[in-house]
Amino acid sequence: MNKYMMTLLLAAVSTVTCFAQANISPAAKQTKTIAITGATIHVGNGTVIENGTIVFSGGKILSVTANGQAPQDDVLVIPAGGKHVYPGFISPITNLGLAEFESVKATLDFSEIGDINPHIRALVAYNTDSKVPATLRSNGVLMAQITPEGGAITGSSSIVQLDAWNWEDAAVRADDAMHVNWPAIPRSRGFGGFGRGPMMTPEMQQERKQTAINQLEQFFAEAKAYHDMDKPAVTNARFAAMKLLFDGKQQLFITANTQKDIVAAVNFAKKYKITPVIVGADEAYLITDFLKENQVSVVVKQPHALPNSLDDDVNMPYKNGAVLANAGVNVVVSIEGYWQQRNLPFMAGTVSAWGLDKEKALSTITLNTAKALGIDKTAGSLEAGKDATLFISTGDALDMKTNHVEKAYIQGRDINLDNLHKQLDKKFSEKYGMKAAN
Repeated sequence: MNKYMMTLLLAAVSTVTCFAQANISPAAKQTKTIAITGATIHVGNGTVIENGTIVFSGGKILSVTANGQAPQDDVLVIPAGGKHVYPGFISPITNLGLAEFESVKATLDFSEIGDINPHIRALVAYNTDSKVPATLRSNGVLMAQITPEGGAITGSSSIVQLDAWNWEDAAVRADDAMHVNWPAIPRSRGFGGFGRGPMMTPEMQQERKQTAINQLEQFFAEAKAYHDMDKPAVTNARFAAMKLLFDGKQQLFITANTQKDIVAAVNFAKKYKITPVIVGADEAYLITDFLKENQVSVVVKQPHALPNSLDDDVNMPYKNGAVLANAGVNVVVSIEGYWQQRNLPFMAGTVSAWGLDKEKALSTITLNTAKALGIDKTAGSLEAGKDATLFISTGDALDMKTNHVEKAYIQGRDINLDNLHKQLDKKFSEKYGMKAAN
């Protein structure tokens, strides 16, 4: 009976998976030089070029100039007067491509059993046939940092571009960062009442937290000792997986929210001469001087959220990013989940509405993100020599009302902007005699 039910389940999943977008294939390599002229170019580093021209060839940007003239050579010219050109948005800390149907466990591949899993690599589980990435591309999100979840050490993330045949093609930077969840005492969030977790006294909770921290510190110490040995007598896959981190070839992302935990996490990383990126950072606004002094980037998660505690300013989640950025901290904006990643630009728009300059808010999902991920030499802004990963919007890409991506390029490739949502919109608009959205 179990075998029969499994067969039915797989058939159902296959049917849903194959329902739409079968005609959407990854774009071919760029073969002709392209010039986008007359646009307002949002460079991504805080500057804007009016009536600008951007030229790219072979997947790389050749020039970005402040005039609307196209080169005289054999070039495909795309007039974009009155329109906007942006660098492709980068979505950090997401299980995109590692999950498909939330109600079907077999399609969820973002969390492993156990607390210490540095050997887990998200990249090899990334599903390029997922229906979700195409919906992100339609809002300008063209790259993502796919990240494993669960446990104290969750494993290695990788950075992918969102138009590929397989995970090898998708990889922009493999194993870019190791991810750690700093042990914390569970507590309620927002105004929904007090949490009803395990019945433990504050002393018991603190003891459990300290035990978890001790285990984390012990593992790092042992892994570092293993790394420093020329030829370990016994191979340990978990210790060996830390090599890139200790060699300085991998970032360290630590999720921590309270100011005490953030300080503890940063000091923990400094013992190994590592400058971490702090994720979550609900109370980071209280320690801006500490973060700036230690050159720590901060990934602000979910600006559209309730405050951390009942005593916090109800608007603090909206303002946190602006407070940090205006204090000189490198701020990155993110959003939880995978379907919701399409709303990433509007999270940056919210940060702008709550105290941050519009172009600096744009940087929180472009160049700032690229810096935190260690890919700013090739991505994050529209500058000569960088990848031609960009898009054209008829309106403000950070505004839900005006964002309309009409053309997008990933490494110079002209990608298909169709997706399942657009197809369903067209289908049922035709059925009921309504005008489909563009």
